[in-house]
Amino acid sequence: MITFSYLIAQADAGSEVASTVAIETLMDFIIKGGVMMIPIGLCSLVALAVFIERMMSLRRNKIIPPSFLPGLMKVLGQAGKNGKEAIEYCRQHNCPVANVFEAGIKKLHASVEVLEKHIQDAGQREVLKLRKNVRALSVIASISPLLGLLGTIFGMIMAFQTVALSADALGKTELLAEGIYMAMITTAAGLSVAIPVLIMYHWITSKIERLVMEIDLMTVEFIEEFAENRMDNAESDSVLLANKKKKTPGRDSDSRLESSSGSLATT
Repeated sequence: MITFSYLIAQADAGSEVASTVAIETLMDFIIKGGVMMIPIGLCSLVALAVFIERMMSLRRNKIIPPSFLPGLMKVLGQAGKNGKEAIEYCRQHNCPVANVFEAGIKKLHASVEVLEKHIQDAGQREVLKLRKNVRALSVIASISPLLGLLGTIFGMIMAFQTVALSADALGKTELLAEGIYMAMITTAAGLSVAIPVLIMYHWITSKIERLVMEIDLMTVEFIEEFAENRMDNAESDSVLLANKKKKTPGRDSDSRLESSSGSLATT
């Protein structure tokens, strides 16, 4: 009879523990995770905000408008004589590719090495702008599991402390199991935040790399085309100069003949 009543009491205690430990809603999950669920939740909100902001800002039509380069070449002209109009055209678009080309157009009549250097420097500045707030995703993906682990450690400490302070803790493993169960919630929450945030980070980074490669290809083609036009202009100028030099001795001999004939006539 005593054994039967003891079993009934144990069953009642187990049902009470089960009712206190059961998770029915997301709010129960957050509450049972403890205080460390607050920074983990804040990390998830910040990561979501950064991801949405970067995805809106990194749209291709906003970074590299399709009509920008054809319009720029039309405004600039084949010989690159309309530099001021081209700079104004770039400022009107106000996008990363326009800022890079504006830096190059300002040094359009310098040497090719100087032109490449200015375009490279402008490109590095624009890459930093494209990577704005992306580092926050990397940081969140790194610290979220650590926050979850810290919450688990705190939960384990509290669980063992509860068992140690309980007078009738001997033989009641459910007290320790309840503490460990609640302590593991923060680790699960930290990993649940870190894994998708890490995917977001690599997704955005790869998108930025694709955009940068496309801008780099456009600038290389622009420099090569401008260099070819400059070489053609230099060759045409050299031909004209050679023709002038060929014509100059004839004119000098004619003038000499005229002067000599004039001197003979005077004698």
